[in-house]
Amino acid sequence: MAKVELKTPIIDEIKGYADKASSVVIVDYRGLTVEEDTRLRKSLREAGVVYKVYKNTYLKRAFDGTDFAQLDANLEGPTAVAFGIDDATAPARVLAEFAKTCDRLEFKAGVVEGTYYDEKGIQVIASIPSRDVLISRLLGSMQSPIANFARVIKQIAEKNGEAA
Repeated sequence: MAKVELKTPIIDEIKGYADKASSVVIVDYRGLTVEEDTRLRKSLREAGVVYKVYKNTYLKRAFDGTDFAQLDANLEGPTAVAFGIDDATAPARVLAEFAKTCDRLEFKAGVVEGTYYDEKGIQVIASIPSRDVLISRLLGSMQSPIANFARVIKQIAEKNGEAA
């Protein structure tokens, strides 16, 4: 078998993940123990994030012609890639949470919904809450004035001696 025939399925696999992903975050995983890496992979899997380690040349070929090609300059040294399929901020958020307990994990860069972010930019993206949390906050803020209005009306009715 030729070398190209061995590489093609791997590059196609990466392209498949990239096609579905709304974000990609790359990190330097150098120095992680097996236990730490296992914990990281588990937390990423639970968040719906695909986390893999590929050769940088495979990533460059797979990302060619996509928004993720902006990451080519950062593909040096040991690189792990996290694909955010459902939630665009999930890879950055989970990786940042893990990096608080393990300082050996370092962000390199990322692309979130077509926009390139360097190491510091990805850390800012990581501070954005998940979509579900944002929706619940919005609904809570919309519900609060209505609930307060209902309480006031009830108190007025009770004060006037009427049954509410």
